[in-house]
Amino acid sequence: MPDLEQWPTGRLLTTAARLVEHAWNERLVSIGVTHAGVIALGVLESQGAMTQANLAQMVRVQAQTMGKTLSRLESRGHIARVRSEVDRRSHAVSITPAGRRALAEAQDVERTLIAGEGLVSNELRSHLQGVIRDLGAPRWSWETAAPGAGVPEVVVTGSTTGSGV
Repeated sequence: MPDLEQWPTGRLLTTAARLVEHAWNERLVSIGVTHAGVIALGVLESQGAMTQANLAQMVRVQAQTMGKTLSRLESRGHIARVRSEVDRRSHAVSITPAGRRALAEAQDVERTLIAGEGLVSNELRSHLQGVIRDLGAPRWSWETAAPGAGVPEVVVTGSTTGSGV
């Protein structure tokens, strides 16, 4: 076992994040979604239909990366793509009833994983939110918000490069 006491905080954080995502994906396989797919479904459920580019922007990944995630979700019947009437070159992406059911099951998996692993500490959540606010503000052109103010409203002016979705 590595000497975790000697690891820098950044290494602890990235290793923990990878392990949590792997654990989620192992449990989500029976539902037919990945953690990345759950994020996309959650945005579609809360925000409604949108273009692939807008969804990618909201999730903070490249449109091409989002396209791969959407192809997997579409093949399982979790999303539908309909050609836009405004711009025939683009498609509106929306969650289907099957996608809503998959999302509900995935959210149960997440609650179970988090509760089962003791990750429901308000202190830990607060620290992680602070890291995201502080490091996300310059990367994603956010205004920094006071602690407890929630995720700041996003105004994208920079790159939306990312991976994992």
